[in-house]
Amino acid sequence: MDIRASLVAVANLAMVYAGFVYGIRFIKDSRNYLLGLEWLVVAVSGSNVVLLGVTGVHHDSVSYHLMLFFDAFSRSVGLTLVVVLGLLTVTHRYRPSPSVDIAVFALAAVAGFLLARLSHPLPLGWAVFYIVVNALTSVFLIYFAARLWAISELGHAIRVVVATVLGTLVAVVYDLYPIPGDDVDHKLFYIGALSTWALQLTVYYYAYRALERATAERYCLTFQ
Repeated sequence: MDIRASLVAVANLAMVYAGFVYGIRFIKDSRNYLLGLEWLVVAVSGSNVVLLGVTGVHHDSVSYHLMLFFDAFSRSVGLTLVVVLGLLTVTHRYRPSPSVDIAVFALAAVAGFLLARLSHPLPLGWAVFYIVVNALTSVFLIYFAARLWAISELGHAIRVVVATVLGTLVAVVYDLYPIPGDDVDHKLFYIGALSTWALQLTVYYYAYRALERATAERYCLTFQ
């Protein structure tokens, strides 16, 4: 295994770890099933990539089609609409009902199934769609960072901005601007992308918890 392949494996394992650990914590500690389940979806997606790497990339294999599905699932709805709705719990004290949770994940599943069937590379229109929904989500995440800044959680705020900017760069490079010299196996891209996604899963979890604690403390003081 060459150095680039090793770095891809390490970055993927970091993403899988972050997805499983913080996904479970979202569910167990915060009862946030939207974020918890999406983090777990990312972890399962990364685990499937490990399996694909071990067994080999065969375009007719179940693992390959699952990879396309999970990718479309998260990029279309999971790491966009699901993340926004999940963060509304700490930004606006809005907790979606179980029916909303189910409906959103059903939408993500349908979107993942349909978009995974498109040819690769994606048609320009759908590539632009991914960029637009990522940009809209990034706007909300910057607002999330501003809320953290307002309560003097400067470190969390800065890390959210950095992780969000890196995530946007990954989204742009993904379908529109391939890295020169990386057009065969895309290892350079995946080193950066998987590392960024691992960073986002980790940073957003701790930032969420920081704002959750601040909101709970302010709520308690209000009713003392």
